[in-house]
Amino acid sequence: GAGAGAGAGAGAGFPDAMYTEAGAEMVPSAKDAYSNDIVMKLHVPTTAEVEMLGDRTLIAQIVASKNAEVVDKLAANGATVFDMTQLSRTLSRGQAFDTLSSQANLAGYRAVIEGVHALRRPMAGMMTSAGRIKPAKVLVLGAGVAGLQAIQSAKNMGAQVYAFDVRSVVAEQVESLGGKFLMVEGEEGAGAGGYAKEMTPEWFEKARAMLEKELTDVDLCVTTALIPGRPAPELLTEQQLQAMPAGSVVVDMAAESGGNYKGVKPGEMFESDNGVKVIGFTDLSDRLAPVASSLYGNNLTKFFVSMETSKGNFGVNMDDEAVRSTALLLSGDRVPPFVPPPPPAPKVEAKVEEEVVEVDPKVATWSDARSQTGIIAASTLAATMVPNGPMLNIFVLSNIIGQRVVEGVTHALHSPLMSVTNAISGMTVVGGLYQMGGGLFPTNATEFFGASAVLLSAVNIAGGSIVTHKMLDMFRRPDDPPEYNEYYFLPAAVVGSGYVATKMAGWNGMDTVMPILSGLGCIGGINALSSQKTARLGNVIGLSGIGLGLLGTFATAGFDVPTALQASALLGAGGLVGYQVAQKISPTELPQTVAAFHSLVGLAACATAAGDFARHLGGAPLDAFHNFAIYGGMAIGAVTATGSLIAFGKLNGNLPSSPLALPGRDPLNAAMAAATLAGGAGFLMTGEPGMAAAALAAGAVVPGLLGAHMTASIGGADMPVVITLLNSYSGWALCSEGFMMDKPLLTVVGALIGSSGWMLTSVMCKGMNRDLKNVILGGWGAKAAAPKAEGAEDGPLLAHTEINVDDAVERLKLADKVVVVPGYGLAVANAQADVAEITRRLTKDHGVEVSLIPNPKPLHLTLTLTLTLIVTLALAP
Repeated sequence: GAGAGAGAGAGAGFPDAMYTEAGAEMVPSAKDAYSNDIVMKLHVPTTAEVEMLGDRTLIAQIVASKNAEVVDKLAANGATVFDMTQLSRTLSRGQAFDTLSSQANLAGYRAVIEGVHALRRPMAGMMTSAGRIKPAKVLVLGAGVAGLQAIQSAKNMGAQVYAFDVRSVVAEQVESLGGKFLMVEGEEGAGAGGYAKEMTPEWFEKARAMLEKELTDVDLCVTTALIPGRPAPELLTEQQLQAMPAGSVVVDMAAESGGNYKGVKPGEMFESDNGVKVIGFTDLSDRLAPVASSLYGNNLTKFFVSMETSKGNFGVNMDDEAVRSTALLLSGDRVPPFVPPPPPAPKVEAKVEEEVVEVDPKVATWSDARSQTGIIAASTLAATMVPNGPMLNIFVLSNIIGQRVVEGVTHALHSPLMSVTNAISGMTVVGGLYQMGGGLFPTNATEFFGASAVLLSAVNIAGGSIVTHKMLDMFRRPDDPPEYNEYYFLPAAVVGSGYVATKMAGWNGMDTVMPILSGLGCIGGINALSSQKTARLGNVIGLSGIGLGLLGTFATAGFDVPTALQASALLGAGGLVGYQVAQKISPTELPQTVAAFHSLVGLAACATAAGDFARHLGGAPLDAFHNFAIYGGMAIGAVTATGSLIAFGKLNGNLPSSPLALPGRDPLNAAMAAATLAGGAGFLMTGEPGMAAAALAAGAVVPGLLGAHMTASIGGADMPVVITLLNSYSGWALCSEGFMMDKPLLTVVGALIGSSGWMLTSVMCKGMNRDLKNVILGGWGAKAAAPKAEGAEDGPLLAHTEINVDDAVERLKLADKVVVVPGYGLAVANAQADVAEITRRLTKDHGVEVSLIPNPKPLHLTLTLTLTLIVTLALAP
């Protein structure tokens, strides 16, 4: 049981009743208290207390270097003693046991309070009708735990705070608290264990000259410099004290160890002959007894609990650095001073010489030539099946342009590129507009499908554009100049107005020009994303291209007034829905929103294909290529729609991020792919409308299931690549519409999106170390992880080191290489700019090589982390 001496906490405001309530047994005398097996105490015991302790265990602040005689008596009695002042300061876990730091924090605060009490002026500046009062000037000598607390306390009171320390590495900590660090050029004063070391006389001479100049107008000076086991260094000379103004105050926190001012009187306050008050109180933390006792008690309790054995008993584990460093006596035997172990030597891995296989240039060239011949022959054969030669030319050239444009886009802008191409893929609206009719409301299946495509596409265009704008805004630095990219809507507005004017005048000469301008706008929008300077302009150019395409389609679709009103209403309603949805999402929801909007493109492609089929149902038979385009648009649109919805679910947390591992996953995918091809063959070969409709329906349902299952079978870490691949698919669906409806604009934009998406998918797979074939085929060949047994543990906790903020800062600055892995907290906190600033300081100020890599863990937020990463990279100059 736990016992406490009667009245032990009275001076700190803890009556005996509180101890009893906590479960302690109150003992009437000190002798009874010392009869417990383990005694916890604050200061070094007196001679009488040593005798009462006997051979029991003592945990206290002994300060063995100053109390050798007491230590000898404890050893003679056979006591076991732990000196908390000897705790290793390099042990991060030891912070919870660090009594010196907890008490120094309070002492630093109290030192300022005592100084202010003796100071005959306010700390903060004031503006009164009688005049202005400047803030007090405070100088803190020593920026350790106590010094930093003194700096913060004085700053919180409104003073101008300056600080000085032999360790220049603490300058950033001082400045982070609002103080100004006074620097002396020369040697570095950081010593072992985080303490300051003793400096050379030459360095002290420079420091004294600088401080003497600063002290001439200081109101309060707090000295805190201490070196364990040694007399306090002299930081304030008599000459410097004489330079201070009358009425100023010095608080010497090192008075108990001889003082940083050698004229200090420990435990007293006196006034020098020049009117400076010198305070040498040695009980600063004791003057905050309730808090000091609580903190000290927490330190000792945590230290004691850490020594508990697996059987619940008290044990001394000398392999524990906290125990080993504080152990002073073990059953009377002296424990040698603790020497921190040297850092482990870097492992030198034996270099394995790779066997160099000589490649015969003749064989390699012949192999490559055969591969290229096969590709060209297959492409030529496929081209002969396309009845529309000019459209084929447009298709091929647009593919080449799409690949070249993406090759120039910087890696940091891949996610915004994916978003802007998603918005441009909303050009499926063109196919829907050409199918509309019936007046204010659709009157048949074709018109209904066309209206559906227009509505869905409008949602995607508006929402996708705003999502892209939000993504690109995340790249802006706070000090970036304002941008007025909206002015670049002017060219499209002028061209569009001129086009409307010419149409009203009865001239149709611009009808063929508008699709070309629209296609160029979409190409220019993607191309503008090749650099940070023009990235946000790219969104404007892309929207201009979409707008010109819509205007040209509207003008050539042959609408009567009621149908035009119907189309306008659908475009407006869809645009409003997309705008409202996109405006409400947060930065961490941008990636999944792209996936959600992208599913609408797939549905619009399906609707357009169904509408074209319904338009020609019962009429003259269509050629095989037209039917192929209808079925291809339906199948690809279905894969895009369902795959995008599954990707949204994984990213949004609605579905598990881990890959779906159904039994026979690969054969199931293969069977659905075969069924899709069989449905296509049936659609092309049958001449019976009912059979054709059934085959087309199968071409929607089966590919839809295939897209959902393949995406679900891929882990969350691969979702960025999957969405980009689906984006590519939507481009090919748009191409199908172009061939199906003989609209070059759709072929241009579709080929642009399809080829650029394919190239971007390949680039992202390489950058994320993913297998492109595995992603395309829905995890084909990948082995599913064995299910975790119920109740099974995650495995042993790997070796790790706990660390605090100050240590982390120092280790970062002293590192050669640093790798930053963005996590969800970084994304939620929008701390990209902060990490970029840390990166900038480490690289430029400290010469550290910093790398940033995406989190490989398959979480549903991987795309968010990837976006966070690229924004961080872009912000870090």
